[in-house]
This record gives sequence, C-alpha cells and structure tokens, in this order.
Amino acid sequence: MKSRSPTLEGFRTILHRPSFGLAEITWRWSFGAAAGLLLMFSFFEYLDTLPVSKGDLFLLRTNQPILISRAALHIFRGSGFRVVETAIILALTLAAAWVVVASLGRAATISALLAHFPECDVTAPERKEKKQWRLRSLFALNFFRLGATLAAVVGYVAAVLLGSTVSSPTDPAPGSALLIILTVAMLVWFAWSTLNWFLSLAAIFVVAQGEDTFSAIASAVDLCRTRAASVFVAGTWFGLAHLTAFAVASSVAAFPLAFATVLPAGVVLGGVLLVTLLYLAIADFLYVGRLAAYLAIVEMPEPPVSAETTQPPSPHAGTDVDVWTQSSPAVDATELILSDNPVSS
Repeated sequence: MKSRSPTLEGFRTILHRPSFGLAEITWRWSFGAAAGLLLMFSFFEYLDTLPVSKGDLFLLRTNQPILISRAALHIFRGSGFRVVETAIILALTLAAAWVVVASLGRAATISALLAHFPECDVTAPERKEKKQWRLRSLFALNFFRLGATLAAVVGYVAAVLLGSTVSSPTDPAPGSALLIILTVAMLVWFAWSTLNWFLSLAAIFVVAQGEDTFSAIASAVDLCRTRAASVFVAGTWFGLAHLTAFAVASSVAAFPLAFATVLPAGVVLGGVLLVTLLYLAIADFLYVGRLAAYLAIVEMPEPPVSAETTQPPSPHAGTDVDVWTQSSPAVDATELILSDNPVSS
C-alpha cells in the first residue's frame, strides 16, 4: 500500500466531509446551550427565593452606593447555604450529563471516521473487520477526564492559597505571590492537559479496536512510543492551525471593540459574539481533523522495513579475497583453490 500522510488525511477529512465537523459542533453546542439555559433558569429561580422588603426597594431606588450595598447585604443574608446547595446539585448533574453526552458523541464521531477511512483506502486490509466495543469503557474514560478536571481546579485553588502565604498585610510581597501562583498554575495546566490528551486519544482504541479502559490507555501510550514522529507532526500542524485561527479571531474581534464609542452596544456585542462563535466552530473542525489524523495513524500499517537493511551480510563480505576476486578479471572464481568445497579424491 502506498504510504500516505496522516496529517493530510486529517485535513482532507474535514475539507471533503464537513459533516463530521458539523456533527461535532451539534453535540458540543447542544450540551453547552442546555447547560447555559439550566444555569440561567437556576439563577432566576434563586433570585425568586430572595425576600425583598419595601425598605430594601426604597434603598435600591436611592442610587446611593452605600445604601444599595446595605440593601443587597440584607437581601442576600442567609442565602449562602442555598447557593452552595444549588451549585453542588448543578455541578453533579452537568458532570453526569457531560460524561454521557461526550461518550455518545465521541463514539458516533469515531465510528463515522472508521466507516469513512476504508473508502479512502486508509485502513489496512487486515483491520477492516468490525470490532466489538463497549460504551462503558468510554464512560470510564470521560469519568477519568472529569476527575482530572476537578483535580486541576483544586490545584488552581491550592496555587492561590500557596501564593497568599508568602504575602501578608504586614509584609506584602505581591511579586513573589504572583510568581508562585503562575508557576504552580502552569504546572497544573501542563499535567491536566497531558492527562486529558492521553485519555482523549485512548477513546480511539476503545471504538476502533474494542479494548477496555486501561488497555486503551496503555495502547495510547504505546502509540506515542512507537509512532512518536507521526503523532508529534499531526499534533503540531493542527496546533499551529488552531493558534492561527485564534490569532485571526482575536484580530477580527478587535474591530467592533475599536468602534465601541461610536456603534451601539448591541452591535458591538453582536460582532464579538459572531466572531467568537466562528472561532469555536473552526476549533471544533480542527479537533475532528486531529482526531482523524490520529485514527489514521492507528489504522495505517507501519512503514515496511527495506529488504536491503534486513538482508544478512555475506560470510565473506568485506574480506580482501572477496574484493580482490570481484575486481580482478584474471582470477577465475570457479577454481577449486578458491572454493570452500573439499577436493574429491
């Protein structure tokens, strides 16, 4: 089979089959919209439970910051427990919903890519048979991703607390505190992003090869060990494309912000929102392309080893007799004196 570039296969997939990217956008944005509506609905329901007296309304209408703050303290007094309770319930509900939706969406995307690759002659012939896989393995991988995200949040909180210990009102050291916070936050982000990347890559082996959770993680690590160059090249090119899209979106979003004093606020916010949505859509397309490139690396056979490099050397290769007999036309190689066979009597 002719060797093909997995990175080009990833870009070719999102260009020739945009339905994959649209499907990724559909399930991601649907969950985001549902989560946003749920949070907004919970927020308004929480506001309806707050008691507002006539005195509080009078203080709010005075337009005096001190009186307004006193009214707000009186309104929100005793509601902290309800806020914490609501936040915990929403977090658990959204986390469980994300595990289910992300598992189903990733299974659908990888299954569609697996069905697309044989049409492009990417999949090796011996790998075209249908593999049995279990959805609970994807549930476990996304549950681990959720746990890693929670651990990262705890790490960020720990970074802030650790930085606050070196700076006090009596001995302020804001520079040292900021340095500690940024250093710990960068280490936490690097650990989280690496673990999240491996768990995302492991989903390919669950759907494509029917492996369980821990076997898929081990296969992802083994892929990075055996095909490190291909994985690095694919990740680098798609990372550069994502960085370029972010830079372009940031530059375009600066135009409506530059006319914020001239244009209405609704127009400015609408322009920024439109640019943000376009950037998020491009990011989802690039994510599907990178996933297709990784899947192509897994499905493509490894490059064959040249027969010239595996052929054992001749017993007399490199000897003076071999070189001399090949270069001298006056010597007959069939002479018995140059043969290893004994002379028959």
